[in-house]
Amino acid sequence: MRPRRSSACRSASASRSSSPISSSASCAMSTASSAGSCSTRSPASPPGSPISRGARADGPERRGSAVVARIVIRRCPPLSGRAAVRAIVATEVVVTTAERKRWHAVFRLLERDERVFAVLLAVAMVGGLATLGLVPLRPRQAIDLYSLVFWFGAYKVGIFALVTVTPRATRAIFLGALAIDLLLVFVLLTLTGGGDSLFYLLFFPLVAVNAYYFGPWVGLSAALVAGALYTLSAWLMPPWVGWTPAVILAALVGLPAVTLGLVAERERGARSEVERLNQELTGTLTRLQAAQEELLVAERMATVGRLSLKVAHEVRNPISAIELNAEILQEIVGNQAASETDEAKALVAAIRDQVKTLDALTEEYLTFARFPRPHFEEDAVNDLVRELADFIRPVATRQGLTVRVETDGDVPLMEIDRGLLRQAVLNLVKNGLEALSRGGELMLTSRRDGDAVELSVSDSGGGIPDDVGRRLFEPFFTTKPQGTGLGLSITRQITEEHGGEVRWTSRPGSGTRFTIRLPLKRTHG
Repeated sequence: MRPRRSSACRSASASRSSSPISSSASCAMSTASSAGSCSTRSPASPPGSPISRGARADGPERRGSAVVARIVIRRCPPLSGRAAVRAIVATEVVVTTAERKRWHAVFRLLERDERVFAVLLAVAMVGGLATLGLVPLRPRQAIDLYSLVFWFGAYKVGIFALVTVTPRATRAIFLGALAIDLLLVFVLLTLTGGGDSLFYLLFFPLVAVNAYYFGPWVGLSAALVAGALYTLSAWLMPPWVGWTPAVILAALVGLPAVTLGLVAERERGARSEVERLNQELTGTLTRLQAAQEELLVAERMATVGRLSLKVAHEVRNPISAIELNAEILQEIVGNQAASETDEAKALVAAIRDQVKTLDALTEEYLTFARFPRPHFEEDAVNDLVRELADFIRPVATRQGLTVRVETDGDVPLMEIDRGLLRQAVLNLVKNGLEALSRGGELMLTSRRDGDAVELSVSDSGGGIPDDVGRRLFEPFFTTKPQGTGLGLSITRQITEEHGGEVRWTSRPGSGTRFTIRLPLKRTHG
C-alpha cells in the first residue's frame, strides 16, 4: 500500500513535468514548514525512526537539512535523485534564512542614531589606537598599548550598554564620555612624549565624530579643549615646543569640526522634515483609506436603503388592503349574534394585530431608508422624558417592571425635532424593556452637563456581551428572533442629525445604560 502524500507534496509532484527545480523546491519548502504532518502520516517512518523523532522534537527552524531531505525522498517518491539534491539545496536555503532571522534582534540594537554614534566613535578611537600602536616608540615612552586598546574597547562597550539601558540619559552619557576620551588622549600624550607624541592624531576622529552628533558648538569647544590639553602635555613633558603647534592643532581640528557640525545640523533638519512629511503622508493615506471604507459602507447602506424602500412600498399596499378588508369583516361579524361569531372575531383581531406588526416593520424600514429631514423647534426635553415615562408605564406595570424618572431642572429649552427625538429615546426604552424580567427597573433621566444635555435610559438587566456590543449600531444586526435590527441605528442617526452622539456602558449582571448627548446650542449647517 502506497503512503498517502500531503497536499503540498502532491502539488509539487504534479508540476514536476513542467519544472523539476520548482517542484522539488516547493516540495522541500512545504515539507520544511509542515514536516510534522508529512512524516507522522508516512507508514515508512515508524514512531521510533530518526525522521519521526526529528519531526516531533524540532521546530521548522531547527530541523537539519538531512532530515528534511529524507522526508522529501520518502514523502515525494516521484522525485529523481537530481531533483532530490535540488530539494536539499532548497531546504538548506530555507534553514539558512530561518537562522539569519535570529540576528535581527542584534541588528535592532543599531537602529537608533545614538547607538550607531557610540559604535562609530568606539571603532574610530580603538582603531586609531591600534594603528598608532604600530609606530615605533622610544624605550622610555614604551607602554603596553595593546592592553590600553583592550581596556579602551571594554570602556566603549560599557558606554554602549549604558546607552541601551538608559536611553533617556543618552546626551549626558555621551558628553561625559567625550570628557573622559579627551582626558584619556591627554594621558596618552603625556606618557608618550607630550608634544613629540603622534597620539595627538586621536583628537581628530574624537572631535569630528562628536561634532557630527552634537553640532558645531560642541565640536568647536572640544577642539579648543584638545588644543589646551595638547599644550599642557607638551609643557609637562619637555622640551617645550611653543604655542604654535597647539594653535595649529586647534585650527586643524576645530574648523573641520564646525563645518561637519553645520552639515550634520542641516542633515538632521532635512531628515526631520522628511519624517514630518512622511508622517503627514501616512496620516493622509490612513484618512484616505478610512474614507474609502466609509464610502464602501455608505454605498452598501445606500443599496440596502433602496432595497428596503422598495420592499416596504411593495409590502405596504397589500397590508393596507388586508387591514381594510379585516376592518370591514370585523364590522360584518359584529352585527351577528355573539354566540356565533366569537371565534370569527378572535381570528379577525389576530389578523389585525399581525397587520399592525407588519405595518410597524415597514414603517421602520421606510424611516431608515428615507430618513425624514428634521424640523427643529424650541421644546422642553424634560417634558419629553416625562411624557415617554407615562406612555410606557402601563406596559411596564403589566410586565411587573418599575419605571422611574429623574429630570434636571437646569435643562433649558432646546432646538429639537420632538417627534424624531421621541422615537430615538423610545427605541432605547424598548430595548430596555426587552432586557428586563419581572421585578426589574427602568430609569429615564435628563441631566445638564456643561454645554450639553444627556438623556439616559438605564435598565437593571443582564448587560450586553462584548461581542454583541461591538455591533450594536450596525444596521440589521439583532440578537432577537424578531425585529429589524434598525432601532439603535435609527437612534444614532437621529442623534447625529441633532449634532449629538450616543454612548453606552454595560457590565454583565449590572445592567446597561444608553445616553444621548446633545449640545445645548445646535450647530446650524
